[in-house]
Amino acid sequence: MSKPHPIEERIEQLAKLKEEALSAGSAAAVQRQHDRGKLTARERIEKLLDPDSFHELDMLARHRAYGFGIENNRPLTDGVVTGWGTIDGRKVFLFAQDFTIFGGALGEVFAEKIHKVMDLAASVGAPFIGLNDGAGARIQEGVVSLASYGGIFYRNVQASGVVPQISVILGPCAGGAVYSPAMTDFIFMVKDTSYMFITGPDVVKAATGEDVTQQELGGAITHATKSGVANFVADDEEQCLEMVRYLMSFLPSNNLEDPPYYAPTDARDRSCDALADIMPASANQAYDMKAVITDIVDDGDFFEVHPLWAMNIVCGFARLDGHVVGIVGNQPKMLAGALDIDAAEKAGRFVRTCDAFNIPLLTFVDVPGFIPGTHQEHGGIIRHGAKLLYAYCEATVPRVQVITRKGYGGAYVVMNSKSIGADLAYAWPSAEIAVMDANGAASIIFRREIEEAADAVARKAELVDEYSERFANPYAAAERGYVDDVIDPRATRRVLIDAFEVLRTKKENLPARKHGNGPL
Repeated sequence: MSKPHPIEERIEQLAKLKEEALSAGSAAAVQRQHDRGKLTARERIEKLLDPDSFHELDMLARHRAYGFGIENNRPLTDGVVTGWGTIDGRKVFLFAQDFTIFGGALGEVFAEKIHKVMDLAASVGAPFIGLNDGAGARIQEGVVSLASYGGIFYRNVQASGVVPQISVILGPCAGGAVYSPAMTDFIFMVKDTSYMFITGPDVVKAATGEDVTQQELGGAITHATKSGVANFVADDEEQCLEMVRYLMSFLPSNNLEDPPYYAPTDARDRSCDALADIMPASANQAYDMKAVITDIVDDGDFFEVHPLWAMNIVCGFARLDGHVVGIVGNQPKMLAGALDIDAAEKAGRFVRTCDAFNIPLLTFVDVPGFIPGTHQEHGGIIRHGAKLLYAYCEATVPRVQVITRKGYGGAYVVMNSKSIGADLAYAWPSAEIAVMDANGAASIIFRREIEEAADAVARKAELVDEYSERFANPYAAAERGYVDDVIDPRATRRVLIDAFEVLRTKKENLPARKHGNGPL
């Protein structure tokens, strides 16, 4: 019987190694992962990417560390799966931390694998997605692990605004590991199974005496409602990964491309009849700005960002006639739509993200002002509010404003007004554009006249009505060109589609500078 050709033996050896890499984590570790309601790294990749599109890199990598017995345990892949694939046919690069190997802890080789795919993503202009489920730095590798994190952080910053970066937190993410997700464009978390914090519950207990669970300290709901760290929260991992795929449909592959266009199924000139009746009779009554948005955009499809945080402002992605737009709108249902620290942070970050990736901005305005009080002032509303102002002023993408009702004071200016660079500004007939509301303005302007009147209450009411008739409308602004047109609410969709179409070829020449110095 003839002996096998040497290359056949080598091919057989390769096949065995790759099979070993595919199941590098023990069966018990995989079962523990499933028992926690979590998928494995490879299962996650399979659900995220298009079928059979994944190309793995560094499958045969092993760590080269010594000490504490780690040299006796050198599993293939070293605890992270890296490579590229496609989402809806579009190329993406990714890593998936494997909690079944060293608890997904990061060491030198682990980080080098991530560095490699990050460099590839930036060089070819493709989005980068990180599936995080790891125990932080690999203690056995000491300072090497810390330096390896630095290499990831540096690449996050170099790629920022060049390619979309998305972090998906599917388990623990603690200590220094949280800073890479924090510098990416979007963060997804899963209820009950993912968490992020700088210092864990044990350290908090030792340092402050506070008793707090992992989920209370840094769970998905905490970061979605209180800190604003998480942009999106899913009920389970399958839903989370599907949400990532959906987000990708709104983002370009890099900053030199436009967002994906999809042929619309919604009529371009559809009348938004419901908007004629949406405005309450009283200016002090609330309505839902999201109802305005969904009535206008293609098929009512609006993907909200940060839906549970700073809910007095609404941000998200939609399409108009098949083209992606980023939408910002005051929400009268929450705090009357007034701006505060969190709302300014939320919207400012969203505006900058849209501008970085060539996504036109649509702003709906119904803002009575900034929220007053010592908490806001001492918390830095001046500095934080300026972040939103700076973001709009800096944005060079097409920018359109629609004033639905209140546009009062500095808050009106901040909300993408013509004076800070909006390309086109429209108002509904219900718009009220003024320094402040009629009651406050009349109380100041006519204070002496009211005090001297025989019936101060009646005289004030007359003066409030007089001020309202003169200023609580869009026409004074339209006379001066601060509003380009006052439109029938029912025509809003058609007007906006036409506006963004004419702005599609907009170009701006920016001044030569290293970078601006925004109010961080």
